[in-house]
Amino acid sequence: MTMEATTFADTDIKMPVLFIGHGSPMNALEENEFTRSWAEISKNLPRPKAILCISAHWETRGSQVTAMEHPKTIHDFGGFPPELFASEYPAPGSLELANLVQKTVQSTQITLDQSWGLDHGTWSVLIRMYPDADIPVVQLSLDRFQKPAYHFALGKELQSLRSKGILILGSGNIVHNLRLASFRNGGQNGGYEWASEIDETIKRLILVGDYAPIIDYSSLGDSARLAIPTNEHYLPLLYVLGAGDKPQKVQFFTEQLMAGSLSMRSVWLD
Repeated sequence: MTMEATTFADTDIKMPVLFIGHGSPMNALEENEFTRSWAEISKNLPRPKAILCISAHWETRGSQVTAMEHPKTIHDFGGFPPELFASEYPAPGSLELANLVQKTVQSTQITLDQSWGLDHGTWSVLIRMYPDADIPVVQLSLDRFQKPAYHFALGKELQSLRSKGILILGSGNIVHNLRLASFRNGGQNGGYEWASEIDETIKRLILVGDYAPIIDYSSLGDSARLAIPTNEHYLPLLYVLGAGDKPQKVQFFTEQLMAGSLSMRSVWLD
């Protein structure tokens, strides 16, 4: 029997899928309502055999998946304290999971990557959820040349991984416009009217299972245009909605808006 078959055989448990509004990389260090929520959520999940993360911070030509034994911790940011740059998340990788992703996705070629690692969209969240860094983690990139429907459809192809003990986690932000952000009072100033409007609209559409306008988000008007000036932070949500298609239960957590134009909304689909 191969290691892949042993590690990722079908189980009786179907893992939930999560979208985490990750916000600032400082959440890796700070104790706040978001980091406490992420830690609590992990206690309510079945323990994953491995984690497949789609982060806003890895854009490529074509879809790629990390396939190294020891992915490096990537400090892909600037202007933060030395303590953050010293943070490491030494979770193992999983060639078995990378190969399984490659085999599972039939609509496009998934290339095995040996150079990326774990960027802060992944490790700044997982360091709070699984601080022991003892669960294998693999990242799937965002093909920046594809339309939103591609990303949702690829997420649907990954659904079967949920029955193999794999946690699919998207990390980004539904509303993410840093050019319009206001960091007065530490950014704890709620959301602009348009940010609240689109955040609530996406919530409502998820609850009723109407994903078409979420995928075609430009149809949602000016609030969506302001909330999603570029879509790299939004696309991980589409993978999660695809992988969690027709959920039995939907939960929202860390629903706050910050700095006017940043949504920390997180989604659990079961």
